[in-house]
Amino acid sequence: MATRMGRPASWVTICAALVLLGVAHGRAAWAAASPGDLRVAVASSFSQTAERLCRAFFTGRPGRCVLTPGASGLLASQVAQGAPFDVFLSADRKRAERLEVEGLAVAGSRFTYATGRLVLWAPAHASVEDLKTILSSVSVRVVAIANPASAPYGAAALETLHTLGIDAAGQSRIVQGANAAQAFQFVERGAADAGFVAMSQVLEYEASSGTSIAHEIVAVDPALHAPIEQQAVLLVGAASNATARDLLEFLRSDTAGRIIAAAGYDVPPR
Repeated sequence: MATRMGRPASWVTICAALVLLGVAHGRAAWAAASPGDLRVAVASSFSQTAERLCRAFFTGRPGRCVLTPGASGLLASQVAQGAPFDVFLSADRKRAERLEVEGLAVAGSRFTYATGRLVLWAPAHASVEDLKTILSSVSVRVVAIANPASAPYGAAALETLHTLGIDAAGQSRIVQGANAAQAFQFVERGAADAGFVAMSQVLEYEASSGTSIAHEIVAVDPALHAPIEQQAVLLVGAASNATARDLLEFLRSDTAGRIIAAAGYDVPPR
């Protein structure tokens, strides 16, 4: 029992360091941006897909995207504090909508670019499809979720647990990452036996990793949580930035839709 409790505790320190590193990385990215570059705040679960979208968008034109990934809630707070982003790619509707209401985003620029798909990355031998049964299995001792206060995928995971009748708030077996990327790392590195993550994260891992891990994708019924409407918005500092507007228009294109769908998201009608 002491060993099981010790694993998540050791990762708290690591998570704190990773958060500080993420902040430092974000500041370095702002400083590194050159004229013609776009500074994009992006939900951590969508960052690799955003890289592919930006490469496609900037093909044949000068400039690049300077991405700052993180939890959507933390990124929205940075925008409110004056962080010089041009575009915000949130993992939910709420944060993008709030920025628009508060006058920090250009009115009318907000739209849904993807709908996220929540999955449980669970032990491969958990052949049953009933989530509650899997989560009650002796092989699933620690479950990772993103921080529900700042990460939409964490909020969806917590809502799923509540809908299933599982009291996550009072259970030490739930470990939280600062964002979806860190929740994924808990499972990948063995600090958690299973984790609620984005479908896109697992697909990215399977496509890029040279190693295998004894886990499989268990789909979460979308009816168990509110839709994860991932929304984009143009920030007021870039209101006259034609390239930023063009990027948002590109995200609505069929080309972008194919890239987003291939990454494991549902795409709104074009």
